[in-house]
Amino acid sequence: MNGLSGTNSNPVSSTKAAGAGKPGILFALAAWLFASSSARAQEDIHAVANMFDPKSVPALQIHDVSLLVLLICAVIFIIVAGLITYTVLRFRHKGSEDDHEEPPQIYGSSQIELAWTVLPIIITVVLILVTARTIAEIQNAKMPESALQIRVVGHQWWWEVHYPGQGFVTANEIHIPLSTEEQPEITHVALESADVIHSFWVPQLNGKTDLIPNRTNHLWLQPWETGTFLGNCAEYCGAQHGHMLLRVIVHTPEDFKKWVASQQAKPVTPPTDPKIALGYDTFVAHACINCHTIDGTVANGVFGPDLTHLMTRDTIGAGAALNTPKNLWLWVRDPQASDMKPGCLMPDMKLLDSEVDQIVAYLETLK
Repeated sequence: MNGLSGTNSNPVSSTKAAGAGKPGILFALAAWLFASSSARAQEDIHAVANMFDPKSVPALQIHDVSLLVLLICAVIFIIVAGLITYTVLRFRHKGSEDDHEEPPQIYGSSQIELAWTVLPIIITVVLILVTARTIAEIQNAKMPESALQIRVVGHQWWWEVHYPGQGFVTANEIHIPLSTEEQPEITHVALESADVIHSFWVPQLNGKTDLIPNRTNHLWLQPWETGTFLGNCAEYCGAQHGHMLLRVIVHTPEDFKKWVASQQAKPVTPPTDPKIALGYDTFVAHACINCHTIDGTVANGVFGPDLTHLMTRDTIGAGAALNTPKNLWLWVRDPQASDMKPGCLMPDMKLLDSEVDQIVAYLETLK
């Protein structure tokens, strides 16, 4: 099942058929141990992205294999632990302290040696075949012509997101449409890196895929539930690797079209409000325009996130903090001293507080 064929395109039905409901006690414990936590710098954006609660077709396929592996490992653990416990209790030393006689030694049991050689080989082969089949189904799935094409570029330490068919660029937050049985929607993501190796991982939507310099990797998403799904870079990429977070927001097809239309709209330049115009002039007079882009202005930098629709994003600093006026002010004033993301590549521009006020007032209009 790859969710792309017309005969089995209902992810919700597939979920029920696979029995992918709430995990039992064993799997709940495993989920607690292995779930990827995307805790944020602010107290009200703490969250957990649970890889054992899939919301997309490829994530469901990975989930099913994970449960099989956990089940086999659990059975092996119970058998081995049980035998060890039985041996310790049954054959523990019962003689006097002066009795140091060596117990009888048994050698050359062909049956036991065959058992502990053949059974692990069979188990390993089964796991290899099941895993290889799942990987092949996900990676070799044929993308329909109607698939939404997205290009994601990893930077230290943020995500650049291109929508080539729609003609705009955003950052750190990826918006995609919901897929239903009546209207299947596939999102095809091309992954690239601008500097070092990164790894794209949104646990509830798909597995990990590396972003490697001078190479393009691919993955696809087919979510069956709307909402915000948290992810992060899963490959250590430098000092602020832990704050290279991302969000995938799944919309209904209608809401996705509205979001696309809002992103395609260009801000009014220059601003008509005198106060906002002053902030715009301050922004373009400083080196901000060398790193950032704002459509319709002289700002065309490529080293930092595109700010054209900055205020439509929930967070700043690739998820380091909520996108609030206070946090935005602190970030513009000095991102190194704000404790949000020390060590990031955005320098302290040595702005006066009055200049920060003006720039933030302008940035708040970029919706």
